[in-house]
Amino acid sequence: MAYKKKRKPLTEKQKEERRKNLAAAREMKTPPKYVSVAPNVRELPDDNPLSLVNTRKHIKTNKDERARLRKILRTSNDRKVQDLYNRIDNYVQNMEYYVRNGIWLDLFYGENQENRIGFRCLTPAYDSNGNVKRSVGVWYSDTGLYTKEMYETDTGTYKPVKPKRRKKKRKLLT
Repeated sequence: MAYKKKRKPLTEKQKEERRKNLAAAREMKTPPKYVSVAPNVRELPDDNPLSLVNTRKHIKTNKDERARLRKILRTSNDRKVQDLYNRIDNYVQNMEYYVRNGIWLDLFYGENQENRIGFRCLTPAYDSNGNVKRSVGVWYSDTGLYTKEMYETDTGTYKPVKPKRRKKKRKLLT
């Protein structure tokens, strides 16, 4: 076994000089190019929920959760835990695919899949009468988000909802 000689401690002056050299080297360093990241993901601002920074943070937290669930599955055979593990594993794979290719495959996004992806109609389809076919929850360029109320108005199935009367609770005499 080789004997390693103990280093002589640095003086304050030497430490300060090395700090300056390190700061200068960091300034000269070029920012990362993220070649393996899809261009449309790379260009998103950091405050966007699907930005590279946020997506990597979500990947990290979900990988930690996946590892925790895998440890539980070694000792138990609980079906709910197995389903949750599979869902999180699939979500992590979809996020990693998104970072590489720029295509979001999942219907949900966010750290715990708490937000739902919205759909946008790029080219409208028309029925035999020449009217635009629309689906509830889809964003269209001419009307914006198509809601259930808009659907009811368009199809003539709108019925005003009467507020339900609540029954008063009677007190029991004892």
